[in-house]
Amino acid sequence: MYWAEDDNMGPRPPCLESYSEPANNSTYIMYHGTSKEAAESIRCYGFSPSKDGMLGRGVYVSRDLQKASRYPLNVAEGDRRVLVVIVNVGMVKKIDRKGHPLQKTWHAAGYDTAWVPPNCGMVPSGLEEDCVWDPSRINVISVIKPIPQPHMGCGCGSGYYQ
Repeated sequence: MYWAEDDNMGPRPPCLESYSEPANNSTYIMYHGTSKEAAESIRCYGFSPSKDGMLGRGVYVSRDLQKASRYPLNVAEGDRRVLVVIVNVGMVKKIDRKGHPLQKTWHAAGYDTAWVPPNCGMVPSGLEEDCVWDPSRINVISVIKPIPQPHMGCGCGSGYYQ
């Protein structure tokens, strides 16, 4: 399952941690929104990259818990779960506008992760997201319930894992 380009939730203030550009070859705590059933499958068998999406093939994650808590869009909030994951981002390409020349081909150019910064016009919510090419760079550490949508707070913690 991949994240839709349109959040349909209106703009929200991004998590403070999501403003900082991920450093190459660093490891971060991130989040992935999914259904209860898919969360169990991912815990048992690992991630299956989406075949396509705003950034092309990969696993879509975010350092912003707000962002992950909205997904999947077609699942009732009570049936959603958020995977808390540790991601080694490898080499990161910033994709900061629609139509960026590497928007869907960043991996072919030698990058492991594509990063969409907050408020760059790529998604209506203004929240950041990342696409990780190789699922082996992602390790699930826990499954949590999403933060309630009407009371969105940052909820991102430090976001950085050492």
